[in-house]
Amino acid sequence: MIMKKLEDKTVWITGASSGIGQALARQLNALGCTVVLSSRNETLLEVVQNNLPNPDKSMVLPLDLTKQEEFVPATKKVIDRFKDIDILINNGGISQRSFASETPIDIDRAIMEVNYFGHIGLTKAVLPFMQTQKESHIVTISSLSGKFGFFQRSAYAASKHALQGFFESLRLEEEKNNIKVLLAYPGFVNTNISQNALRSDGTTHGNHDENQANGISPGECAEKIINALLKDKLEVFPGGREVKAAKLKRFAPNTFHKVIKKQKPT
Repeated sequence: MIMKKLEDKTVWITGASSGIGQALARQLNALGCTVVLSSRNETLLEVVQNNLPNPDKSMVLPLDLTKQEEFVPATKKVIDRFKDIDILINNGGISQRSFASETPIDIDRAIMEVNYFGHIGLTKAVLPFMQTQKESHIVTISSLSGKFGFFQRSAYAASKHALQGFFESLRLEEEKNNIKVLLAYPGFVNTNISQNALRSDGTTHGNHDENQANGISPGECAEKIINALLKDKLEVFPGGREVKAAKLKRFAPNTFHKVIKKQKPT
């Protein structure tokens, strides 16, 4: 019966062309949701749409998270077609593989523009419509790096930490409007995020890191996020043993530091 909560809901997913976003789109669509698929790559979005269980209950809406001027018009397109946006899933993003001392500030700004300003900008465009609905949900995909820093992730971790501050504040402010906020902190998930990560010179990392390759599948990650959504949880930590590090960091920070400094960056 709990799955009935998702029937005929309109869900807008950024970063829907691959990885966790694609897996979320497939599973939510199978549960009866209408899914709005967004990313920069329209061709890949169409491939995802064509492979959905119910492709007729979907919409392809290309979106660049660095272009704030697109957010209000894009939101209007969704509202005009489906009347409501029941769930917004902020999933698009980019990672990093470079030491802080070697990373130009322009790279820090580029990562922050996508991972932080992109998400909060789209959320602010959607928020006025959600405030008029009886119930709605915002799901933001952070990272385990949103709980602690790690080698070669300074800008990435900063952007994910920033998301926590913003969306925890938003959760408190919008509870009166029955807008729920779920923060997801995935550990290692077998996606192409490491391949697309930025180096200090702005080029992509291009390697499928061992940690990512050995991570859980995007499907398993998506399932855990959806279960947390259905149970109205505040946060969820999809992943393997590595997610225990968040608890260790909180309750034994000195021990955590001794453990984490021995880990490989990739």
